[in-house]
Amino acid sequence: MTALDLPRSFVIREGDLRILNPYDAGKLATLGRALKLRPGTSILDLCSGKGELLCTWARDHGVVGTGVDISTAFTAAARERAAELGVADRVRFAHGDAAVFVPESPVDVAACVGATWIGGGVPGTLEILARSLRPGGMALVGEPYWRREPPDEDAVRACHAESREDFHDLPGLVALFGDLGWDLVEMVLADQDSWDRYAAAHWLNLRRWLDANPDDELAGELRRELTEDPLRHVRFRRELLGWGVFALLRR
Repeated sequence: MTALDLPRSFVIREGDLRILNPYDAGKLATLGRALKLRPGTSILDLCSGKGELLCTWARDHGVVGTGVDISTAFTAAARERAAELGVADRVRFAHGDAAVFVPESPVDVAACVGATWIGGGVPGTLEILARSLRPGGMALVGEPYWRREPPDEDAVRACHAESREDFHDLPGLVALFGDLGWDLVEMVLADQDSWDRYAAAHWLNLRRWLDANPDDELAGELRRELTEDPLRHVRFRRELLGWGVFALLRR
């Protein structure tokens, strides 16, 4: 791990997953079709992970673009995926801090899917995306929301939040976009099945890694995670927490 990187546990947990959020390939494809992407559309994907959004949309819609991610392992996987799909001449991936990256030229679409921590939340992340957009360009934000009111603080923490106020409910999130001066023009939401696919894939990755690395310094920490996370997921996250990608145009 370099000074600018994610902890090794992230790489272990994600394993061979290509989409690093509660979407599946079908929902990612649905989103690409819903946005009516045209060949040559330029996209900046901040916190691009393993590059599946850019790579599959370049293959399916002829987009071009750049992905930026803090993980050296994920960036390397994204470059491999671009080569595998034959789109390495259309998309590139840079290792770096997505919060400060600005492309040389404004883009048609700027995305931050599931990593609004780079801006301290939705408002700050939209400001980051806006500085890279051409006039009339589209922002894509992936963000959790409360499907139901969490009953107590244990439930809040199980959903990776420090307080209820960290997330809005879906009407509140949509209202927030409007309050910030953006029109919501499309959305594709995760569902409980795609949440399960993402969460359960982590458990299998963790178990296989633990079996192969019982003496690693991370083994104790990841053993506890594997023991505790399935119950947290079925008790709290799949019932309480929604997730979606929202397409926005500035008013």
